[in-house]
Amino acid sequence: MDNIKDTVNNIILDPQYADYLALIKAARNGAVYGAKVRFPHALVMVFLFRSGPLREKLALIFKATRTHARNLAKFAVAYKSTMILLRRASPSGKEESFHTFLAGLTGGYLVFGRGIQSSVNQQIVIYVFARVTLALAKLLIQKRTEGGIGLGWEMREKVQRNAWPVFASLSWAMVMWLFRWYPDTIQPSLRSSMKYIYEDSDHWNSFRNFLVYNK
Repeated sequence: MDNIKDTVNNIILDPQYADYLALIKAARNGAVYGAKVRFPHALVMVFLFRSGPLREKLALIFKATRTHARNLAKFAVAYKSTMILLRRASPSGKEESFHTFLAGLTGGYLVFGRGIQSSVNQQIVIYVFARVTLALAKLLIQKRTEGGIGLGWEMREKVQRNAWPVFASLSWAMVMWLFRWYPDTIQPSLRSSMKYIYEDSDHWNSFRNFLVYNK
């Protein structure tokens, strides 16, 4: 047994296999993280907002968790594979600044961009989009010496002071307007939670479904 462990350790620590082993670990980490993030979310959402037998609810939780875990694993492999190929194809043999963009573009299309997407995939992409928007806003106001675009001092102060209030206010304004007039355009789980809070609160016929239960 010790000989087997030594052999395995020698292989995984050998630099010539590093690229290939990194793909395996990326897939592992993507799957584990996806499962950790999705399982508790799916558990709460299904038991709060879905009706039906327990078996059906558990199947929905498993499906959502599997989809999230699988797709983060697939994206990690697609991204790192593309990075390896681009680095090896580079005349310098080193990573260039545009490699990450192209690799992300490739992985994003292959895993999240093709075909009819599940609600889980839509949630992942929307989450990433929101984080990218905030990150670009921060980049916009950073000084050039800090790697940012470098707005003038007065403009940078105005953006820092007003960007988040404007972003938060407009986000809520738009989602409430869409929910009221075009609910079918909203992602299903968000629409379900909004219905629970804003529509179901208008209906009751006894104390029981006024404060104790929703319906």
